[in-house]
Amino acid sequence: MDEGFIEVRDLWVSYGASPVVKGVSFTIPRGQQVSLLGPSGCGKTTTLRCIAGLETPTAGEIRIDGQTVFSAKQGINLATERRQLSLMFQSYAIWPHMTVRQNVAYALKVRRTDRQEIDRRVDAVLAMVGMSGYADVKATKLSGGQQQRVALARSYAFPPKALLLDEPLSNLDARLRAQMREDLKQLQRDSGVTTVYVTHDQEEAMALSDRIIVMRDGVIVQDDRPLVVFEQPRTRFVADFIGAANVVTGTVTDPAAGVLDVGGVPVRYNRERSGDGVAARSAREAAIRTVYPIISRSRPDGGDNVWEATILRSTLLGDWVELLVGWPAGTLRVKTLPLELHTEGDKVFLTLPPERVVLLDDEVTP
Repeated sequence: MDEGFIEVRDLWVSYGASPVVKGVSFTIPRGQQVSLLGPSGCGKTTTLRCIAGLETPTAGEIRIDGQTVFSAKQGINLATERRQLSLMFQSYAIWPHMTVRQNVAYALKVRRTDRQEIDRRVDAVLAMVGMSGYADVKATKLSGGQQQRVALARSYAFPPKALLLDEPLSNLDARLRAQMREDLKQLQRDSGVTTVYVTHDQEEAMALSDRIIVMRDGVIVQDDRPLVVFEQPRTRFVADFIGAANVVTGTVTDPAAGVLDVGGVPVRYNRERSGDGVAARSAREAAIRTVYPIISRSRPDGGDNVWEATILRSTLLGDWVELLVGWPAGTLRVKTLPLELHTEGDKVFLTLPPERVVLLDDEVTP
């Protein structure tokens, strides 16, 4: 593994006899924003807390900016305050008796920063989060979204080596979450601070991240750019957890040509994604994202993976139409734009672009 700004190597965490993080390793380059994504109990928050120094791993090593902050073998476990990180959790921990300026300045005062430098930094970060006009307002007068902005300003006030965020938007309503996603992304771009973001919300991870590390049951099941994770899920869990996907089961009949037999129907799949390890006659699952099938009234000219199909159900969902489509191998869910509405019983043609049919690997077992 190449050196990075944050390096986690073979990290194990156990509570009693139960391991909750199982040999996790990843590297984050300087300035990158990475999300640890997964359901509750997958180990993502525990991993973040180990980086922060709030949890003591059972085994492994953590390096930040070239410095070993934890090593089970070497007996190193640097205290949280010595790791020079900024932390932000679900609870913003805003002091209600202080003004916005006092909240943001507190960490700088504790570090005995010069008064003029405190004023300069506080003014700069309040401007960065759009809270300059609230500097003298008591924290109790702020909305949830404004409190979150103050917490962010406080995180950036003392320049950290990295920013660690654990579900920071979970207490906001849907509209504010969408707005704060945009703000967080812009703040990261403007500041260039290396950021580790923990969430169970795949939309947040997709919107905010340069990379997504998907975790399940204490292990990493995929680590890649957001679009790659969406378009090329490696396991059924990733296909189901991120976005919506149809998963079909079949037998590989021709790995050289990339053909999967699904209930007697030959379906061409993405050979480039599947690699050279696919064996003939092996039972495999394949994922097809619901946005990629093409529905047409007339048969397309040429091309692979085209079948006659029937609309079994059509549901208008505002910006999208969700279709249940019957095809020779069963049924598929399809999302389309409401440009042409179909009704139950309509005869159509279904096209599955082969590059969008992705063979899945077996689930990772530690």
